[in-house]
Amino acid sequence: MNTDQRTDRQVLLGRVAVAACAPYLLLKLLWIMGHGIGIVDLGRAGRGTWIAANAVTFLMDAVAAAVAYTLTRPSGLRAPAWLLALPVWMASGLLTPLMITVPTGSAVAALAGAANPMASGDFLQPWVYVLVYGAFIVEGITLMGAFSVYAHRRWGALLRRRLGSVPAPAPGVLAARRLLGVPAALLLAVLGVIDVLWGLGMPTGAGAGALPARTAVTATSDVVQGLLALAGAAGLGALLFPGRGAWRQLRTRVPLALAWLGSATVFAWGGTLWLSWTAADALTGGSTSPVRGLPGLVGALELIAGLVVLCLGTLTLAAETAQERAVRPERSGAPGASGGAHTVTF
Repeated sequence: MNTDQRTDRQVLLGRVAVAACAPYLLLKLLWIMGHGIGIVDLGRAGRGTWIAANAVTFLMDAVAAAVAYTLTRPSGLRAPAWLLALPVWMASGLLTPLMITVPTGSAVAALAGAANPMASGDFLQPWVYVLVYGAFIVEGITLMGAFSVYAHRRWGALLRRRLGSVPAPAPGVLAARRLLGVPAALLLAVLGVIDVLWGLGMPTGAGAGALPARTAVTATSDVVQGLLALAGAAGLGALLFPGRGAWRQLRTRVPLALAWLGSATVFAWGGTLWLSWTAADALTGGSTSPVRGLPGLVGALELIAGLVVLCLGTLTLAAETAQERAVRPERSGAPGASGGAHTVTF
């Protein structure tokens, strides 16, 4: 695919992503302004809490729309890498589980004859879930698709490189990466197993009392999040030890995508949710059950795992970006340049 084709595809995907954000943003804005469209019963949430929650989620999706719009502009390639990568990482962690869970969980509920909370109509009318989650699925596919094209335009040589040919960094850098990365990969694996077991109905007995109420959709969500965490652990392990195992022939983009999605999912759906529960518990003086016991411990560990992988990725991206700046004078024929001095190109 030539550069023009990549640009056209990136622009198209970015524009569709912006359009997909519109229904959610409009609905949130109406709710903030006091309209009751689609609402059945607000008894479970106070008015202040409802407005605050909608304002926060409105801003989150507005950021996603702004990033998608930036990806349609030529200036996107000149933007600081973290300015786009960080919100897309967070968005992919929020949207990927939804994109898988909503259709899969609904199908599981229908086949099992179980209740589907999205169709019950006791809080929001069913059409709201169809509109919002349908828009989320389109937004997730197009936003991540546009960013993938963007990443290949900006760091294509790095992403297409096989793991076995990745040059080893300086010993100190390698040791630091593994010092952070190996515990994070192990933690992702453990958290993934726990989520899968919860989704399959364990623990039972006394341990189940600390968990939120289970439905077919929430159980499916736990399994999906667990599998993504396990995939993230595998991807991170491959990136930390690129010259070992059968994965040495993989393109770098494969384990990187797995580590990206797994760590983002754990952080977005586990860590930040636990953090919001903890903040609400502290502000209200209440006792929110997911904050305490095993769910609370898992949530805290998910927050830590996501932050560690985020820091590791940020440090690695900063190092690669610095190397990119070092390579540019050589490409332009600067005096004293000797082509091929760096193996990483962008």
